[in-house]
Amino acid sequence: RRRAVAQARIVGKAETVAAIMGGELKKGDALAVARIAGIMAAKKTSELIPLCHPIALTKVGVDIEADGAEAIVIRATAETTGQTGVEMEALVAASTAALTLYDMAKAIDRAMTISDICLLEKSGGKSGDFSRP
Repeated sequence: RRRAVAQARIVGKAETVAAIMGGELKKGDALAVARIAGIMAAKKTSELIPLCHPIALTKVGVDIEADGAEAIVIRATAETTGQTGVEMEALVAASTAALTLYDMAKAIDRAMTISDICLLEKSGGKSGDFSRP
């Protein structure tokens, strides 16, 4: 069993974060759309990143929460029982969800910043476990 958790962070105006988290964007429910985008992206990682193996994922989840008044943190989890890790799938899911939030809110805040895309933890496999300090 292999598991990886990655994150991305999007920073914007307090009004923008409130609109995203409150479902008040003209384009619709940004949180739901970003979750679906992240899950879909994880499943297409091998098509997006050269030399990534196609992996049969057993689970992909995307959690989105406010981090104070001006930031949103996206955490993506990917799991498989395959023979290769799922770090890239988790990273692609988190970054795509962040990009989707940007796309849905850019009409009100083009200055949003996406940052802190990183692997938080991974388990399973030959290289052992990893947890970001």
